[in-house]
Amino acid sequence: MADVVNTLPFFYGSIPREEAEEYLRQAGMGNGLYLLRQSRNYLGGFALSVAFAGRCYHYTIEKEPRETFAIAGGKSHRSPQDVIDYHSQESDGLVCLLKKPCNRPKNMQPKVGAFDDLKEKLIRECVKQTWKLQGAALEQAIISQRPQLEKAIAKTAHEKMPWFHGTIAREESESRLQNGTRTNGKFLIRQRDTKGSYALCLLHDGHVMHYRIDKDSAGKLSIPDGKKFDTIWQLVEHYSYKPDGLLRVLTDACPRHDEDNGKPLFLQSHRSSTKHAASGFLDKIKSVPLPARLKTFTSRLSSNDDNEYVIKRENNLEEALPMDSSNFESPYADPEELRSSTVDRKLLFLEDGELGSGNFGTVMKGIYKMRKTEKHVAVKVLKNDDNNPAVREEMLREANVMQQLDNPYIVRMIGICEAENLMLVMELAELGPLHKFLQKNRTISLKNITELVHQVCMGMKYLEEHNFVHRDLAARNVLLVTQHYAKISDFGLSKAVGDDQNYYLAKAHGKWPVKWYAPECINYFKFSSKSDVWSFGVLMWEAYSYGQKPYKGMKGNDVMQMIESGSRMEAPANCPPEMYDLMTTCWTYKADERPSFAVVEPRLREYYYDISQ
Repeated sequence: MADVVNTLPFFYGSIPREEAEEYLRQAGMGNGLYLLRQSRNYLGGFALSVAFAGRCYHYTIEKEPRETFAIAGGKSHRSPQDVIDYHSQESDGLVCLLKKPCNRPKNMQPKVGAFDDLKEKLIRECVKQTWKLQGAALEQAIISQRPQLEKAIAKTAHEKMPWFHGTIAREESESRLQNGTRTNGKFLIRQRDTKGSYALCLLHDGHVMHYRIDKDSAGKLSIPDGKKFDTIWQLVEHYSYKPDGLLRVLTDACPRHDEDNGKPLFLQSHRSSTKHAASGFLDKIKSVPLPARLKTFTSRLSSNDDNEYVIKRENNLEEALPMDSSNFESPYADPEELRSSTVDRKLLFLEDGELGSGNFGTVMKGIYKMRKTEKHVAVKVLKNDDNNPAVREEMLREANVMQQLDNPYIVRMIGICEAENLMLVMELAELGPLHKFLQKNRTISLKNITELVHQVCMGMKYLEEHNFVHRDLAARNVLLVTQHYAKISDFGLSKAVGDDQNYYLAKAHGKWPVKWYAPECINYFKFSSKSDVWSFGVLMWEAYSYGQKPYKGMKGNDVMQMIESGSRMEAPANCPPEMYDLMTTCWTYKADERPSFAVVEPRLREYYYDISQ
C-alpha cells in the first residue's frame, strides 16, 4: 500500500499538520482543497488535511482490523484513494466535499519518516543476527516476513534510542537530566513498570517535569488527556514538533549511561535462553538537536558494530516465522557438515508408517544422523519389483534436479542412499500437502493463505531465475513445514532449460495433470517458466478455495474447450478480488503475454504486505 500511496501526487509523506497547513495556504486555501499525509499517531494510517472557510481541518484515516481504511465513524474503503474518491462525492461527516488536490511542489518526493528511514537497517540486522542468516537465505527471509518484522521493530525500536533509559528510578532520571548541559526541552523516557507504562521526563527552566505515558486496552500509548499513539517512537516524534499540552517541545536527548542496570535489550528472543547484550555505541551519541540525532543514529547503525539483535514476540506475532524452523537453512549450512550426494545406510533410520505413496513407491519418515546433529527426513523409497530401468532412471533424474537447487522455499535434497532399495533422502515437511491441510483447517485466515502462496511464488521465482521448469506445480506438490512455512516438492517432471532457450519441448504426451497445464503445453508439448505461471494461477485457486479440486466435475477435454473459448474458473468464495485478478492474469492465453514470476511475485508481495500491516 505504501508504494501505491507514494505515487499519489497529493501525498506528502510524514509531515506534521503545521506543515500540511502551510502547503494548503500556499495553494490558496480554496474550499475543498486537500492533501494526504502519513499518520504520525497510527501505524499504517494516514491523515487527510482539508481547507474550508479559511481554516484547515484534519481527519485521521485509520487502518482497520479488516485491512480496510476509514475516517473515524465513517464508511470503510479498500484504500486511502477510495476514501478520497468517496468523499469527493459525499461529505458524510467532513466539513465539505473534497474538490481539488493540493499536489506536491515539482520535484518534491513524499517525506520519509525517521522510523521508515531506519527500519530497513534494523530489520536486516535483526534477521541476520537472530537466525544467523546470510546471502540468499537472508534476503528471502526479509522479503517473506517483512510485515511481521516491521511490527516487531516498530513496537520496540525505542529501546535502541539514546533517549530511552529503561527502568531507572524517578530520582535517577532527574539527576541525569540536570547533569551536564541544562537545555530547555532536554528529555528522556523511562519505563515505569513491566505492563507498558512509561514516563516522559522533561527539563524546563531547571526543573524536571514527569508526564505519565499509559497504555490503554487497545494498546495505544498516551500522556493523560493527550493524543494516542501506537508506539513510543511516534509519541516522541510528535512532541518534538509541538508541545501539544507539554510545557515545551522536546529538543535534546539525554544520553543514557553504560552502567544502566535496567536497560532492556532491543529485542528479546523467544527461542534462546542466551542473553544478548547490545553494545554501548548509542550511549556515545551526544546531546544534539533531535533531527540531527536521528541521522547520527542511522549512520552509526550502518557501521561495523558488534550489536546482536533477536526477535521478541509481540501479542500479534505469536505465529511462527519460517526462520524458526531448522528446515529454513540448508542442512549443510554448517561448513563442518560436508555436502555429499550419497547417504550411508548405517546412518539412516526409517520409522514405521508411510507419509505417502505413488507409482514410484512410498515416502517414509526417517532420521538421518549427520556429523554434529541428527535430522528428521522424508525418504522416497523406490519400489521396482520388475527391475524396470526406466523407473530407476526417472527417480535419479529427479534427484539430479533437486541436488542443484538450494532455496528456503523448495524441499532440499539431502542425498541418495543405495541399499535394499534406491532411496532419495529429503527434508521433511511434516504437515503434508497444502490442499489436504487446507481441507482440514478451514479456519485458516486469508492472510495465512496469502503468506504461503507468496512463499511458493518466491520458490518459483528462484526456479525461473535458474532456468528450471517444474512442470507439475500444484497444491498437492506444496508441502508445509509449519502452518506458516511452505516448500515446493516433487520434481519428477522438472527439467533444466539451457541458457540459449527458455522452454522445454516434450517428445510425447504422457500422463499429464491437464487441469494445471497451460494451452501451449497441451497443444504443442511446450513447457517454460511461463507455463509454470499458469499452473501457479491454478495453485492459487486451490489455496483460496481451501483445497477444492479445480474444474470440479469436468474432464480434461472439457477443460481444454473451456480455456480455448476464453472462459476461466470463477473466483473461489470469499477470495480477495486482488488475488483473483492475479490468477486470471496468470491464465493469459498467450505465453509471451503472460507475466513471469519476476512480475507476479512483487504483486503478490505487495498485497501480502498490505493485509499484514
